[in-house]
Amino acid sequence: MVTNFDYLKNESKFSAFANVAISAEKIILADPDASILNSRRAMEFAVKWLYSVENSLQIPYQDNLHTLMNTEEFRQLVGPDLWKRMDYIRRCGNSVAHSNKKPGRDAAMLCLENLSIFLDYVAYCYGEQYQEHSFDRSMIDGRIEKAKASRETARKVKETLLKEQEKTAQQELDLQKLMAENTFLREELSARHEKQQQTYVPKPLDLSEYETRKLYIDSMLIDAGWTQGKDWLNEMTVTGMPNKSGIGRIDYVLYDNMNKPLAIIEAKRTCKDIAEGRQQAKLYADLLEKKYERRPVIFLTNGFETRIIDGQYPE
Repeated sequence: MVTNFDYLKNESKFSAFANVAISAEKIILADPDASILNSRRAMEFAVKWLYSVENSLQIPYQDNLHTLMNTEEFRQLVGPDLWKRMDYIRRCGNSVAHSNKKPGRDAAMLCLENLSIFLDYVAYCYGEQYQEHSFDRSMIDGRIEKAKASRETARKVKETLLKEQEKTAQQELDLQKLMAENTFLREELSARHEKQQQTYVPKPLDLSEYETRKLYIDSMLIDAGWTQGKDWLNEMTVTGMPNKSGIGRIDYVLYDNMNKPLAIIEAKRTCKDIAEGRQQAKLYADLLEKKYERRPVIFLTNGFETRIIDGQYPE
């Protein structure tokens, strides 16, 4: 089975995370949640590998993924857009590992795409035989459709993939051991990164599709403890809007335990759209305040940049 991550095996230095990344893509057919966990694990292994070969990174007081990703040096290294992609993988992995909220196959696919972009950055900056690799979703969709067409094929594929998953699920990576193994590579790879980083072109964040923006926003809500259908509703209809139909639809509404709206979230495509959505969100908040006698907090977001309007402090 060919995957988007096979090229990583061409350079032995990437062995710390190559197989787990490959497994993450393979297992999505049988178990999207396991795919998300493997995407998170592959990313964690790659982050630890970066700490082991990069002079600009010093191990913080803890070596868990959240702490490693949030040092100022690491965030500067990968840049804001790539970091946000990585944080999505981390949040989805946490949802699978620590709650009964399952993100699903679309989220697993977005995790794979973001992992692919992160590892392409690693290969560009630290590899010797770099060739650009763009994530090919159609390759995975084709395998999924083939499995759907034949139950027997699907059964055999699932059995094989679950056996592979058992092996990768047990893998751990000791950062201190990795640091010792890569001592002699550190100067060489740090110098290579310093040179290559100057010409690296970040992959633009494409938030043109509402479904993609919703995946990012949903992951933040789940991570913060909200439950869809319980204290969080999507596409809530309101009447009394100043338009021809008089009807509006609020992207998200968050409720308290008394089932009164606490906040609304207006999801837009770009930073410019966020600002333009301010008036629309205000009209929604006005209607809810009139009905419930309490003004909801307003969030304006495209999934990456978020603004808050609470009526007490500047936006």
